[in-house]
Amino acid sequence: MPVRIGVVTFPGSLDDHDALRAVRLCGGEPVSLWHASDTLDGVDAVILPGGFSYGDYLRCGAISRFAPVMAEVIREADRGMPVLGICNGFQILCEAHLLPGALIRNDVRTFVCRDQKLRVESIDTAWTGEFGVGDEITIVLKNGEGGYIADEPTLDRLEGEGQVVFRYLDGNPNGSRRDIAGVRNERGNVVGLMPHPEHNVDQLTGPTLDGRAFFTGVQSFLAARV
Repeated sequence: MPVRIGVVTFPGSLDDHDALRAVRLCGGEPVSLWHASDTLDGVDAVILPGGFSYGDYLRCGAISRFAPVMAEVIREADRGMPVLGICNGFQILCEAHLLPGALIRNDVRTFVCRDQKLRVESIDTAWTGEFGVGDEITIVLKNGEGGYIADEPTLDRLEGEGQVVFRYLDGNPNGSRRDIAGVRNERGNVVGLMPHPEHNVDQLTGPTLDGRAFFTGVQSFLAARV
């Protein structure tokens, strides 16, 4: 049976259908989840997609973090369920304290949209096992509040414990501290990143197919765990 991967739709979500399509193209079973639901419908993994969710005018991800479905996401993440937060989803994971740090407005003070080169720093996660450490990949980036920040002790801990998953190459697009593009929790089941792998699964929608490894990787991870 295919792995069932849920994608949460928040009011104003932009890329939920892209994420559902990416799951399907990569062999999984996509499951739509609504923000006001109190169940995850028995899925094996969850994606919080990118976009512009309601309440972002207050602080990106601040209101979405309190959506009813997030109580279930937090509970299951604490039990080891794979969770991937993309762009706004990354912001929500930080607001929910499933990941350390926070995201702030780009230092260039403009919305940035470009094909972004990344270096893979950690493969010890539920989502990045099909990469190699040091791999250089290109993933679509589009954000206005993508600057990753944390205090120096937290940054040192993330670096020292291998929790930096991706780092920007060929220029930092948003002022993220230490060029960090994505991080994971200590257990490795929760990953957040600013770039959008769901846009790099089809030659019609992206310059590379580098995003496929996220969606096939989590399926391999879950299959190995059975």
